[in-house]
Amino acid sequence: MEVGAEVFARRLPRLRRRIVRAAFVALDMEFTGLHSTSLPNNEPSLFDSPAERYVKARQSVQRFTLVQLGKCGSDTESDLLRYVVHSYNFFLFPSTLGIRDVEFTLSASSIQFLSHYGFDYNKFLKDGIPYMNEVQEKILKQHLLAGTWKVCSNVDRDVLKKAIDAVTSWIAAAKEEDTMILQDLNGYHMLEVQLVLRQALENVWTEPLGDKKVMVKKVSPEHRQLLENSPYDPCQKKLILLSARGFTNLFWILVKAKKPLVGHNMLMDLMHLHDKFYRPLPESYEEFKRNIHNLFPVIIDTKTVTKSVQKKCLFPRVSNLLEVYAILCSSNLNPKGPPCPVIALASGCARYAEKKSPHEAGYDAFLCGSVLLMSAHLLLCRSTDDAVEADPSFSQYLTVLAEHVNKVNFIRGGVSSINFSGEDAPCRHPPALVVHVRGWPGLTEREIYQQFKAHCFDVRRLSKNQFILLSNKYKQMRLVLRDYRHHPHLQVSVYRHWRHSPSVNCLLQ
Repeated sequence: MEVGAEVFARRLPRLRRRIVRAAFVALDMEFTGLHSTSLPNNEPSLFDSPAERYVKARQSVQRFTLVQLGKCGSDTESDLLRYVVHSYNFFLFPSTLGIRDVEFTLSASSIQFLSHYGFDYNKFLKDGIPYMNEVQEKILKQHLLAGTWKVCSNVDRDVLKKAIDAVTSWIAAAKEEDTMILQDLNGYHMLEVQLVLRQALENVWTEPLGDKKVMVKKVSPEHRQLLENSPYDPCQKKLILLSARGFTNLFWILVKAKKPLVGHNMLMDLMHLHDKFYRPLPESYEEFKRNIHNLFPVIIDTKTVTKSVQKKCLFPRVSNLLEVYAILCSSNLNPKGPPCPVIALASGCARYAEKKSPHEAGYDAFLCGSVLLMSAHLLLCRSTDDAVEADPSFSQYLTVLAEHVNKVNFIRGGVSSINFSGEDAPCRHPPALVVHVRGWPGLTEREIYQQFKAHCFDVRRLSKNQFILLSNKYKQMRLVLRDYRHHPHLQVSVYRHWRHSPSVNCLLQ
């Protein structure tokens, strides 16, 4: 079910009830970019520790923004083994209500990727739900209280100027209690028009009429003051903040509910959640981990779960979430155990079941939740020799998933996962290789990388004519040692710190 700014406020109470009833909540997001190529050495590397990767990703998250967020809550029905899925697709756009305009970057490849999968940019730009973090909200509060609030958007300024001109020309000839109607205003402009008119003219009163209309009434300053102090004033400060916070209201509902949060390769998702809805990302990697753990005590990354399923249940290797879902749906991987729970889409969400392409956030959130349930059921059946009861509860699934809780997959790095509830595991990968260049002067890291990229190696310069190679596969390491044994210019060997380290050699010399 798609949700934009026009209907979000009306849907919020229902969304709150759905989250409270849910056994867990699955999330997925789409961004305007992933890794900023304009920043030096910002590409993910096998040499990265979790803290080093966080520094790189933090810079990218600060440059890009969210365009779409999918939420999928799964309620359990007690009378049968059945999960009813409520899948929502939210279009998001940064709040333009405040003292500072929000800037963000677009990555051409990411925009092309979203376009390929049918992303609706009109809904993102024209009906995106606003959001802000605590720092932005604090600034807006200060300016609302001080009366120094102003409009950031040039488009909004044009809309507001047109409204002010119309009211100014009308009010000169109007009598007290006369009214006029301003039409064709979207939800955000309806609020801004009222604020600007009240700020500019002391003898007008405004009220929203719904259906993109605002009523303007000529009143005396005394009557205006009485109306402003009324509890029915539609422009109370708390209502303005509620509107400006937009999707952030739902974020805090999710935080307070403390439901298990499910995602797939969700490190970037968690960083955007922190930066866009909570607080700007801290410089400290450890502080970021603590903050996320306080907000969401139970996090499950289906990428780490499916890795375990592949090892324990002879699950075939696949490249993406949709393929995992397809295999789990089509294969009878546990013929002797009880059937997998029924996962049914709620009324109004049925089109996600018919959708064939991924990368719409709401649909990917549905896939994520479904993969979690089917994988957990399979692991539960394989984890015990005793017969599994016919209707295992979600708490039993959480028990069998305990080793994966708060372990978020770490893509192409020195560890397999990041632990949000404790210390990260030490970096583990095959031994590094060292390349000694002879008779081939001036080689750069990029040229060495191009030479070895077919074998999935990352490169880092060690000295003027030496480079370190790192892979996450022993097979590739052995192939390179074999294939380059007699190369005329590139001598490859296993890296030995006491033999190859420039600092050690310098000390010994």
